Amino acid sequence: QVQLVESGGGLVQAGGSLRLACVASGKIFSASHMGWYRQALGKQRELVATITSGGSTNYADSVKGRFTISRDNAKRTVYLQMNTLKPAATAVYYCLARTPLYGDLYAYWGPGTQVTVSS
Repeated sequence: QVQLVESGGGLVQAGGSLRLACVASGKIFSASHMGWYRQALGKQRELVATITSGGSTNYADSVKGRFTISRDNAKRTVYLQMNTLKPAATAVYYCLARTPLYGDLYAYWGPGTQVTVSS
């Protein structure tokens, strides 16, 4: 079982920055592929960025060059640095862990953290 807790959300003006963090319980964080997703009001949840257990990253086109995902395995934490924020980034941001267990890949979600970007 993996539990995830996000933090770092809040209200920021357009052009500002926020850093989200997601702390994971459990001992196999380093083997987990991690990701950040977001869901705006009335819209489907969408991928923001992912990072594999080996450190390879992937970004949605809308955030490339402005957002950076990183991980600290010693702290069992994945980060999302968000710069030059736009009002369109307003959403609940969720952390996802894809954890290898018993020969399969299990998905765990955090409860989410609200990010609001004012214009």
